[in-house]
Amino acid sequence: MDQERGRTMDVGKLMESVLGGGSGAGGEKSGGGGLAGLASNIPGGLAGGAAAGGLVALMLGNKKARKMGGKVLTYGGMAAAAALAYKAYTHYRDDRQAPRAAPSAQPAQAAAAPLPDPAFDPAQARDAQGGDVRLLLLRAMIMAAKADGHIDAKEHETIRGEIERLSLGAEEKAYLFDLMGRPADPLTLARDARDEAQASEIYLISLLAVDVDTPEERRYLERLGDALRLPDGLRQELSRQADQAKAAAA
Repeated sequence: MDQERGRTMDVGKLMESVLGGGSGAGGEKSGGGGLAGLASNIPGGLAGGAAAGGLVALMLGNKKARKMGGKVLTYGGMAAAAALAYKAYTHYRDDRQAPRAAPSAQPAQAAAAPLPDPAFDPAQARDAQGGDVRLLLLRAMIMAAKADGHIDAKEHETIRGEIERLSLGAEEKAYLFDLMGRPADPLTLARDARDEAQASEIYLISLLAVDVDTPEERRYLERLGDALRLPDGLRQELSRQADQAKAAAA
């Protein structure tokens, strides 16, 4: 089980190897006010980000748009995806909870920056099974990347060879081999999402892993959103944030 493996594996090192060095994937705190600060700098801050690296670049590198999604992920790792999900979720929640204020002749006082929500911190949050959320998000990313069947047998062998070359222990490598062999099943992801916040992160990171230009990808994301029970408005806001991040990273 992923939750058992998460207690014995070096998850931070695993994330760094998959997403590329310097990605912040290990879960360290981001500067500028945690998730709130990171969200305020996305997507604009991604334009000059590091090039996609690690295993994710190999998996997502078939299409130009996949490379852009990979760049978003490798620039800030799981923290970048979590910040985008946090931004989309708070926008959607605020729009539902309170009507927008009518225009005023007086300048409005600047609102205080929202406090980071621990539910969106991949380094601290646990999933519904008590497992490391970073492993859940990694599963989501790999499943989405495989959804259109673009990774053929030859590419599987190339990826397996890359995994063998990673500076990881036997358990971490075995876990990656296991993920590569699993089917793209959104129901298993939804079962492990603890709440709507985690469901938003799963959907957002899945959006970053695909270009949504094939019927297979569209069907997969529809099934995923349904399985996660995400409202249409929230799905649209998550898609908007992902699209903006990809455009800025181009």
